[in-house]
Amino acid sequence: MSDIDGRAVASAIRAEVAADADRLREEGIVPTLAVVVPTDDEGTAWYVRSIRKAAEKEGIDCRVEHLKDPGRDEIVAKLQELSADPAVHGIICQTPLPEGVTLSQVGGYISPFKDVDGANSESLGRLAAGLRTFAPATAAAVLELLKREDLVLEGANAVVVGRSTVVGKPAALLLLNESATVTVCHSRTKDLAAVCREADVLVAAVGRAGMITADFVKPGATVIDVGTNPTEDGGLVGDVDYESVAPVAARLTPVPRGVGPVTTALLLRHTVVAAELTKTHG
Repeated sequence: MSDIDGRAVASAIRAEVAADADRLREEGIVPTLAVVVPTDDEGTAWYVRSIRKAAEKEGIDCRVEHLKDPGRDEIVAKLQELSADPAVHGIICQTPLPEGVTLSQVGGYISPFKDVDGANSESLGRLAAGLRTFAPATAAAVLELLKREDLVLEGANAVVVGRSTVVGKPAALLLLNESATVTVCHSRTKDLAAVCREADVLVAAVGRAGMITADFVKPGATVIDVGTNPTEDGGLVGDVDYESVAPVAARLTPVPRGVGPVTTALLLRHTVVAAELTKTHG
């Protein structure tokens, strides 16, 4: 078994992003990412700091818009303001959102041209239709890791465990667009382990620590672990029981150092692509 090194993949993407950002700056376009933060959650604050640091290192301006105790209307107003601002190319609305507010309610107010993390339902619809759009960065990271491994996805059996609109559904759509045969599993799936054992590519995105064990994995399969479950000692573990699955799988993403770094790198790539698109759609 070999680990899929997410840090190496992210480093390669960020080098490409930096080169593209430099070229755009020479053309008078400053790639700019706006991050709306409607929460005081410390985990979110750490993540936003990491995005800002990564963006600025690669030549992308990052505007962090902190909203103090906002309601739905205030979040919507800020997203509309940023969507109308020609100096902003990418917009992210961070979670968790205030009680009673969902991303599906406010994400639709992000311009699809600037929706670099696929929060607008229109983006998901375009993905389902096979049209150009920005997929949620975590789902896009799944496909990026598979492609960087030079896996042949056409005709492969892929199983996605989890059906969220943030990871599971868009990851399944991305795999379908690569002509894989895709099964999406969830809490009502009968004999989940047996279904997973049919997978050449298994994507675990269910949010339950260590749920995927060796019994779920076909020998020689490629396993992408999207899970980020906090531990009591402040660490992170995935949805995959790494120790039991490693001897069975051919390739496996570790947690951390797997999907996470690639997700951040793709948010930067999406921002640069969105900045590039301003030359054609204004």
